Amino acid sequence: MLTMTQKNDIRKLFYEQGMSISQIARETGHDRKTVRQYVNQHNWNTPPKSKSTVGRPVKLEPFKEIIDEWLLEDKRARKKQRHTGKRVFNRLKKLYGDEFNCCYKTVSNYVTARKKEIYRKEICYLPLEHKPGEAQADFGEADFYENGRLYHGHYLNLSFPYSNQGYLQIFKGENQECLFEGLINIFNYLNGIPNRIWFDNASTMVIDVLRGGNRNLTDDFMRFNQHYGFEAVFCNPAAGHEKGSVENKVGYHRRNMLVPIPEFRDIREYNKELLIECDQDGEREHYRKEKKISELHQKDKEALLQLPAVAFEAAKYQRVRTNTYGKFTLNNGLHEYSTAPKFAGQKVTIRIDANEVAVLDESLREVVIHKRLYGKEKQQSMQWLPYLSQLSRKPGALKYTGIFRMLPDPLQEYMELCEKRDKGKILQVILQISKDTGFDTAVETVTEALTYGAADPDSLLMVHTRLTTPNISLKP
Repeated sequence: MLTMTQKNDIRKLFYEQGMSISQIARETGHDRKTVRQYVNQHNWNTPPKSKSTVGRPVKLEPFKEIIDEWLLEDKRARKKQRHTGKRVFNRLKKLYGDEFNCCYKTVSNYVTARKKEIYRKEICYLPLEHKPGEAQADFGEADFYENGRLYHGHYLNLSFPYSNQGYLQIFKGENQECLFEGLINIFNYLNGIPNRIWFDNASTMVIDVLRGGNRNLTDDFMRFNQHYGFEAVFCNPAAGHEKGSVENKVGYHRRNMLVPIPEFRDIREYNKELLIECDQDGEREHYRKEKKISELHQKDKEALLQLPAVAFEAAKYQRVRTNTYGKFTLNNGLHEYSTAPKFAGQKVTIRIDANEVAVLDESLREVVIHKRLYGKEKQQSMQWLPYLSQLSRKPGALKYTGIFRMLPDPLQEYMELCEKRDKGKILQVILQISKDTGFDTAVETVTEALTYGAADPDSLLMVHTRLTTPNISLKP
C-alpha cells in the first residue's frame, strides 16, 4: 500500500505538472492501474520533478497568449478540472482550424513548462496583492462557558484578505479535529472552498520544515487537503506577519465577538450563530476600499471551489484497551472514559472528534457517547447506563463487583439500606430515571429518598415525581 506522501506526489505529477498516467507510472515505478486509482480518487476519508522543454516557440507564439489565459483561469478551478496539454491542443484545433499548425508535443511541452512557472511562483512567494477567494487561517485563545462550566478554549479564524471578511469557530482545544471541523463548518456555510489557504506550521499539519521551504505534512492533513482540493501554503517559521490579515482578525474577533465571555448550552449550536454574526459584521465599510466588506466578499464567493460530493469526517478512530472496570484513558492517561461492563479488559474501537468520544461495538455502532475532556488535569467521564443495566440484571452480585465501589456514595448507602428482595427492582427504577432525566437526577432522587428512609421502589418513584414536578415541595 502506498503512503500518503506517495499518493500526494502522484496527484501533483498529474494535476500540477500535467504528466500523463503512463508518464507517472514510468516516473514512479507504480503500475498504471495504481496511478489511475489515486489520480481519480475523490473521497479521502481513510516535490515532484519533471524535465520539459518549451520546444518550437516560433510556431506556437501566436497562440501563447490564449493558452496562458486558460492556464491562469485554471487557478480558481478544482485540480481535476484544469487543462491538460491534450485539452489545450484540442481546443486550439477547434478554435483556429487550419490556422493552427503546431504538433501536440509542442503544445504539451509549453503547457507543462508554463504550469511549472505559474504554480512554483505561487508556492515559493506570497503575493503582493490578495486575490478573491484566497484565505488565511489561524487559532486564537479565548474563555467561554458551556452549561455554566468555564473553559480556557480556542477559536479558529478564517480571513479573506481581499474583502477583509472573517469567520470564526470556537473549540475547547486546538487539535486536528478542531481544525478540520472548523474549516468544514465554514466551507459548508459558504457553500464553497477557498482556492488557496495560508497556514502557520502547527504540528496538526506539519511534521518537519525542510531545507528549501518544503514541508513534510501529516497524512491526515494531506487527506483533508486532497479531499477539498484547495492549495495549502505555509508561512516561513516565525513569520506570522506573512498572514497579517488573519493575525489582525484574531484580535478583532476576540474584541468584538467574544466580549463579554460567551455563555451557551451547546457549542455546536453556538458555532452556527457565530457564522451568522460574522456575515452581519461584514455590513461595515472596508477600511481602505470604500465599499462594504459584504460587497467585496461577493468576489471571494465567486472564486470559491465547489464542495465535494462526499463529506469528510473530521474524526479519527482508535483501538484502546480497557481495564477491569471497562474504562480507558486518552491524553497520556489524564482523561478517563467508561465503556460498558461487557468490554472490561478488552480492546474497543473509539471515534474521537472535536467535541465527543464515542465507544463503538463490533459493528461500529455507538454504545456510549462522552463529551470530550480537555485540560491538563486528571478528569474522568462516566456514563452509568450500561453499568446500571448490568447491575439490574444481577443484583445479587452487586456488593461483590468493582462496579459497586464506583457508584457515588448516596447510591452505595441507599443500596445498603434496601431489602435484598427489592434491590433488582430499585436498580431498574434508578436505570429508568437515568434514561428519562439523566444520571445526576437519579443521584439527587436517591439522596432525597435517604432523608425519608424511603427504601422501596414505589417510594423512590414517588420522590422522583415530586422532585421533577413543578410547584410540589417536599416537607420532612
